[in-house]
Amino acid sequence: MIVPTIAGDGVRLRGLRADDVDELVAGYNDPEMRRFMPMLPAPFTRAHAEEYVTDLAPRLFAAGGGFYAVTDPVSDRMLGGIGLDRVQPGRAQAEIGYWTAARARGRGLATAAVRALSEHAFHTGLARLELLTQRENVPSQRVALAAGFQPEGVRRAALPGHDGERDDVLAYARLATDPPGPVERLLPDLPGGELTDGVVTLRPLTGADAGFYAELHSLEDIVATSVPPIPPTPEQVRRRCAWAPSHWLAGDRADLIIVDTATGTPAGEIDLYYQEPRTGQAMIGYSMMPAWRGRGYPTRAAQLLSLWAFAETGIARLIAGALPENLGSQRVLEKAGFKREAYLRSRLPGLDGRRNDDVQFALLAEDLLIEGPRLDG
Repeated sequence: MIVPTIAGDGVRLRGLRADDVDELVAGYNDPEMRRFMPMLPAPFTRAHAEEYVTDLAPRLFAAGGGFYAVTDPVSDRMLGGIGLDRVQPGRAQAEIGYWTAARARGRGLATAAVRALSEHAFHTGLARLELLTQRENVPSQRVALAAGFQPEGVRRAALPGHDGERDDVLAYARLATDPPGPVERLLPDLPGGELTDGVVTLRPLTGADAGFYAELHSLEDIVATSVPPIPPTPEQVRRRCAWAPSHWLAGDRADLIIVDTATGTPAGEIDLYYQEPRTGQAMIGYSMMPAWRGRGYPTRAAQLLSLWAFAETGIARLIAGALPENLGSQRVLEKAGFKREAYLRSRLPGLDGRRNDDVQFALLAEDLLIEGPRLDG
């Protein structure tokens, strides 16, 4: 059958050819890609690649979908792949998937390819495209948002994983009536990847911080103020750290490590929870390692995060809470410009089935403008 050539921004999509076999073998044996494609044969051989060219791709086209090589429009060299599968003609719906060769990543090729194939699919009669990706596959989520696919939720255990397990997937979708993207994010990336005042630096939490996070959240006083007040399991720690970039992209949470700028040593964490996007309210919380307490670091961190939130997001009001006996945390909030607003009885779960009162503070953008930093004392 004749496979159409589809032009995109800096890419061209065409049918697979016999001279693409080497690129398919290299791509499907790349460790990073195999991490998120557990159903691939291991290893992926030339025989598998040849089968893709002669059998799999034609079958996908015959079913109303397709499998295209993503190529350089000048050299025609294969840089990745993209396809439509699970076509449901009755619903005018299909699922889109893609990959990029290691040497070609970071250039926006996947986004350009997804946009190009999406437009082609809509022009040929589809009304809805779905895109599924694992929580830890942050580059794929960035592509989805950049190409106009909106997040729709989590599908539990929807994908076979490694070692017989099943993985949750994030579901994105784009309708024929949707703009081509990018989708506006509630929490944008930090400018330059971090925030700093020269004394402390805030950088996003990642999977590499699991050891530090586990140590921090095993401290008795930090566990006692956690919700619920029990230490996280190793798997919960792994997920919290590994999934943090995905939650940031989704706009529901921004988790950051507080770093001593002079030494580069992690000293604590500070988190922003975007609880109420419709009302513009978010909450912050923070924890410090004992060795770094008493230096004003959480106050600095709270001010840095607050300034970024008010300047770069739709957040208009920040709240924070502290146990009545936690006078140190209350002083941190007051120095950062937060004002005490309420005393909420039995708001939080405590140890042994008890309930804890919560002292509530709030900060508005104008509070910072009026009072400025208060790092003394």
